[in-house]
Parts: sequence; C-alpha cells; structure tokens
Amino acid sequence: MIVWINGAFSAGKTSAACELIDLIPNSTLYDPELIGGELRRMLPQKKLAEVTDFQDLPIWRRLVVDTAAALLAELSGVLVVPMTLLRQDYRDEIFGGLASRRIPVRHVLLSAEETILRQRIAAREEFADDPGHSERIREWAYDHIEPYRAALGWIEADAHTIDTSSLTPHGTAERIAEALSSGAARECGIVQTPAPRAETVASGVLLFDEQDRVLLVDPTYKPGWEFPGGVVETGEAPAQAGVREVAEELGLSLGRPPRLLVVDWEAPRPPAYGGLRFLFDGGRLCAEEAAQLLLPGAELRGWRFVTEEEAAGLLPPTRFERLRWALRARERSAVLNLEAGVPVGG
Repeated sequence: MIVWINGAFSAGKTSAACELIDLIPNSTLYDPELIGGELRRMLPQKKLAEVTDFQDLPIWRRLVVDTAAALLAELSGVLVVPMTLLRQDYRDEIFGGLASRRIPVRHVLLSAEETILRQRIAAREEFADDPGHSERIREWAYDHIEPYRAALGWIEADAHTIDTSSLTPHGTAERIAEALSSGAARECGIVQTPAPRAETVASGVLLFDEQDRVLLVDPTYKPGWEFPGGVVETGEAPAQAGVREVAEELGLSLGRPPRLLVVDWEAPRPPAYGGLRFLFDGGRLCAEEAAQLLLPGAELRGWRFVTEEEAAGLLPPTRFERLRWALRARERSAVLNLEAGVPVGG
C-alpha cells in the first residue's frame, strides 16, 4: 500500500512522513523528489530547459510508479510518500499506473491556513551556507500557493484532509495513522486497469450533440481526455466492443451498430504496447438522451461535448489526430450520402 501525503509546499509533508513511519509497522519513506534530483544530473540541459518543474518530465512520472513497484516488491509493507501533486492529470497518470500494478493508494491532504503556511515558508532555511539558494526555494514555495489553491477543488474531493494549522509533525502523523486505521482515509477509487502485456485492439465511439460537437470523457486512471470505448475482448467484434463500452461507461444503449470511420495503428511507446485503434460513428444524441448519460465514478469523472478546436486542448496529440481523421471521414460520408439522396444524421 502507498500513503500519499499531498499538500502545499511547506505544509509539513516530509516532517509528518518521517514521524508516520514510526507509527506504521513495516513502513518505508519514499520521496519521489530524489528521482527529480537525479534526473537533473542525468538528463541533458537541453531536455531540462524544456520544463520548469521536474514533474513535467514524463520520465519522472514513469519512474515514480516503477520505483514504487520495485520498492514494494523488495520490501513489501507500506510506502509513505510525501509529494505535492497539484495537476490532476499527473495524479491520474501516477495513481493509475500504481493501480495497474495492483498497488492501492490512500491519498491524504495536509492543509494549513494561508497565514500559517506563509509563516512556515518564511522560516525555511534550506541551505545555511547559501542564503541565495534558500531564498529561491522560499520564492518557489510562495509562487505555488496560488496553484495549490486552484487545485484544492479536485484534491479535497479525492483525498482525506487534515488541518495541520495547530498540529506538530508528530501530531499530524498521529492524525494520519488514525485516519488510516479507521478507514476515514479510504483507498482511492480509481479503476485498476492491468498493464498491457502485448499489443491491444481498442474501439472508440464518437457521439455527437445537435450542434455536431463530439462527446469526450475524462478518465480517472490516465492523463488526457478520451473517446468513450475500450479494449476489445478476445473473440469480440470491434464494433460490438464499442457498443458494450458505451453502455458500460455512459449507460447508453446504441440503437444501431456504429459505422466505422478510422482504423489506426498506435506505435508502442513504453510502458504502453500500442496496437490497433478503431473509431466508430455512434450517431447524434438529442438533448434528452444526453441528459440521461451516467458515469461510473471509479473510471470516469466527467464528460462534455466539444468542438474540434476545444478537443485539441483536451486530447493527447495522437488521439486528437485520430479524431481529425474520423471527422474528415464523417464529413466525406455525409457529402456522399447527400449526393445519393440518403438521409443524414441519427
């Protein structure tokens, strides 16, 4: 199991984590910041210059998951992880990767009043022999107070919150241990998708509203938005897999088989194996049908209809290219149907 301690910079995560490992039998401190430090030494400066935070490096997020899995294979027990995560898509990627390895995560947020948080930042002296470096760290912490406030909505919905304004590090650790023991800090309800062991075949279904905007869903277990759909099961036709996934994900029963728009090959990019990707046209939903869409909370957190331009900012590049091909194919098909006198829509 992993106990992930989140919070603003200077919220007391590391101090509480060090106390917590004395309260939880067979537990180990795992600080992903050490991975970031080593990457700064190993990666070329050109690569490091592309980001302002090591969390923005995909290799860091991948190594956080892989290192946690390796540590638990070697040590078993509990990993206590003090690490600020303010981007929900990074949380999805890391926690989803852990879930795929069957590693449960208990997410805890340490929260303090902003005046106290600022006092703690002002008192930080990381490098006594380098006041300039310490000041830069304090400025970094101050600069991240606003992003922390902006992220509180999704973090508080996801994590068990402990107010540390009047707590010592040991008192905070005791509150965390109590929340873990009582079940107040529950296991994150993120879908546990097994890591692929070979190329997969997956089917997505495009659904449109009355303004011809396309429906996208927001998975909890991976970064970026996605089309409704999923992996084709053994012996299952791709179109039928799309129908099944739409019913499972959205509670929607398609009235007719979806029409194939795109077949694409997704190249393997570790840790993903890639494979064939199908996109189907599921037709147009009226306002009443859209209002009845249901989401499985553990797998999808939201949905929305978007224009092609809006989709460019939500979908990862590979998925967006696939969508563009599908939309062009749908437009050509509509033109041909009109020329042949075939009704369009549905």
